Amino acid sequence: MKLTLLEKYDQDNIIVGKVDELINWARSNSQWYFQFGLACCAIEMMAAAAPRHDLERFGAMPRASPRQSDVMIVAGTVTLKMVERVRRLYEQMADPKYVISMGSCSNSGGPYWQHGYHVLKGVDQILPVDIYIAGCPPRPEALLQGLLELQKKIKEETPLRKKTV
Repeated sequence: MKLTLLEKYDQDNIIVGKVDELINWARSNSQWYFQFGLACCAIEMMAAAAPRHDLERFGAMPRASPRQSDVMIVAGTVTLKMVERVRRLYEQMADPKYVISMGSCSNSGGPYWQHGYHVLKGVDQILPVDIYIAGCPPRPEALLQGLLELQKKIKEETPLRKKTV
């Protein structure tokens, strides 16, 4: 049985751990997401932020500016007219930044993938997507699960190590 740090050092009031783990804990539990709703998936994203599901209990807080956000949730159909704007907003976000693709339209073009000449066939063609959420439209619980998966991914990173090219 593995003891947690608090259980291990409870008597002395000392917590020992890696700085990477502390940084990742803080970053994973304060995901400020950029609200980028483009279609019907945006309604489900708003429902997930409403009191019934309450994204803020996981530390996810909506922001209206990309400069204050570290997670972009692309919810809905990305048309070819919007591609340059989506990319520009992503580039305005500070590092480290993450992308959640929500719904089948942003994942693969949705029902427009075959005959819709005006629709991007997946937001991963222009942005590096970290988490895909399936559904048309996905339920608010699916977005909650996607944020929890992103938290797991962030906790496994090593921000203080040198990046090898």
